Amino acid sequence: MSPTPRWWAGAAGTAAGLSLVVVTALWTANEGLSEVARGGWTGAGAAGRLAALWSADLMLLQVVLMARIPLVERAFGQDKLARWHRWTGFTSFQLLLVHIVLATLSYAQGERVVAQFVEFVADYPGMLLATAATAALVLVVVTSVRRARRRLRYESWHLLHLYAYLGVALALPHEIWTGRDFTGSPAARAYWCGLYAAAAGSVLIFRLGMPLWRTARHRLVVDHVVPEAHGLVSVYLRGRRLDRLPVRAGQFFVWRFLDGPGWSRGNPFSLSGPPNGDQLRITVKGLGDGSSRVSTLRAGTKVLIEGPYGRLTAESYRGGPVTMLACGVGITPLLALLWDLPYGHGQATLVYRARRAEEVAFLDEIEWLADQRGVRLVPLIGPRAHQASWLPAEYADYSDAEALREIAPDIAGHDLYLCGPDPWTAAVRTAARAAGVPAAQLHRERFGW
Repeated sequence: MSPTPRWWAGAAGTAAGLSLVVVTALWTANEGLSEVARGGWTGAGAAGRLAALWSADLMLLQVVLMARIPLVERAFGQDKLARWHRWTGFTSFQLLLVHIVLATLSYAQGERVVAQFVEFVADYPGMLLATAATAALVLVVVTSVRRARRRLRYESWHLLHLYAYLGVALALPHEIWTGRDFTGSPAARAYWCGLYAAAAGSVLIFRLGMPLWRTARHRLVVDHVVPEAHGLVSVYLRGRRLDRLPVRAGQFFVWRFLDGPGWSRGNPFSLSGPPNGDQLRITVKGLGDGSSRVSTLRAGTKVLIEGPYGRLTAESYRGGPVTMLACGVGITPLLALLWDLPYGHGQATLVYRARRAEEVAFLDEIEWLADQRGVRLVPLIGPRAHQASWLPAEYADYSDAEALREIAPDIAGHDLYLCGPDPWTAAVRTAARAAGVPAAQLHRERFGW
């Protein structure tokens, strides 16, 4: 796979910003700015229209951010896109509420506001569908609040989150039939229809079409399942033309195993070994329903794949010394990278954090890498020193940054690859910055979106 062109990120960001500029320009051309200048309820109505246009634009941008477009995904990474998707979604929803309030107030002239809202819903074209769209978006937003999301299983949250697509689709008729900034200008209609078509096309091509094509082409099936450590199992997969699969060590797929009810719920699992053209390997810790059932997979089970995704690859490696810091199942992409990166003999250090010794996996492979490539293993076993630390209790006398310097005195010159639970990787990242590691040399992939 060729390196990601550096200009991709700038081009994608510019396109997103220009979409808001174009929307604002079309609103201005349709007398929006002059109406705001008049003030009063006329100005409130015009401001409400602009809020609706920005909301719709951001809603479509939200769809595109998670459409798995290779150009966008390779430029930013799924973890960053998922965070932007979240922020964009909340902002879009807040603008939608502003639009509803201002539109109702401006039509009601400040009187009989509730009656005016009921009249909107009952009598205006497309408003019943728009109300249903708003209800769907409310469901998505409420379940995306962190406190609510923690109470939901990942599989349930993911299923509920699909209602965002329903909300986008149901809002379109109202915008086309009654939106002044749609109906008043052929240029505006062409632009908005093109924007909706681009968003829908991105989903159809990259979220549906490409995964189905790759699944059909490579025909992956489970070859065998191997226990690795306490709660960890590895799944070995075979298929056709795996040498043509554009995947790198450190990346992940969304996997759907056709083993019975619940197969449609995908789960992201990283490769735990380098792709070799003959087979793939993932290693899974039994946490939710989807990951727990992996240990029961039978040989020959067919697999649907979506991906590959992720930027935790050799592309970010500058050469020279490298330190990998893994916690728990976070060892999986880092082990694949240890096989893949072109570091010199004795230039790699693996810091492996686990609560118990029986949770440490892949010792045979790590010992082989130590013998053949000089990888230095630093096991950190035991309960945490304290809640905010990434260290075990035996290092309680060290600060987080001091421990890094003790492990690798020249740590500031290393590339650091981190993978583990979000609080743990955040603590390591803070310690690394305190130890003098530049931000450009810190590489991590977040899975707790």
